[in-house]
Amino acid sequence: MAPSRRVLTSEVAVFLLLIVPSLVLSLFVIRQGQLSFVLAATATIFRDVGLVCLILYFLWRNGEPVDRLGWTRRHMVRELAIGIVCFAPVFLGAALLERALVRVGLSAPTTPLPSFLNDKGAAEALLATLLVTVVALAEETIFRGYLLLRFQGILRSTTASVLLSSAVFALGHGYEGSAGVVTVGTMGALFALVYLWRRSLVAPVVMHFLQDFLTIVLLPAFERFHS
Repeated sequence: MAPSRRVLTSEVAVFLLLIVPSLVLSLFVIRQGQLSFVLAATATIFRDVGLVCLILYFLWRNGEPVDRLGWTRRHMVRELAIGIVCFAPVFLGAALLERALVRVGLSAPTTPLPSFLNDKGAAEALLATLLVTVVALAEETIFRGYLLLRFQGILRSTTASVLLSSAVFALGHGYEGSAGVVTVGTMGALFALVYLWRRSLVAPVVMHFLQDFLTIVLLPAFERFHS
């Protein structure tokens, strides 16, 4: 039996109280340049794992199965393939959107990544790979699986739930400027549409992983190789 709207509202309020302040405050910490890559990556991994554990506790307490979030092994190979195929147009579309937003006056960072994500040696590339793997799994569980599900239960509107969960997702990307925040929010909405279409988190996780792996691991490695 699904929990009542009152239970869902209380649960989501507590969860948002835990994540929203840190998402907003991270912008100011990043701008002050006070983070090293190892510290930021380690803190992010532990934070995301902790939040997923909290979500699993909520599900256990409510007697809800994990597959309500979209974690299912049905048609795994097909879902992986769909994620790979969907990634290219979403990635290219996001790049074009961000460029268009910058042209109309929205702000963008002077570098593609903040220094704490960009300054990595060969050994830290392994930590970066672990980071993007955990982030893809955890953030899709949090923003597409859990928050989208809960917002649907509270708001009774899929459209509003997609928009709200995508807006919360975009909050943690303030270091990318206003153009980047809008672009990330749009990508979050597209991940949500794929999730709703497939009723599975597998394809969105693949898309999220490829996006972060390309920008955080491969591109910096390519730049170091040619520097």
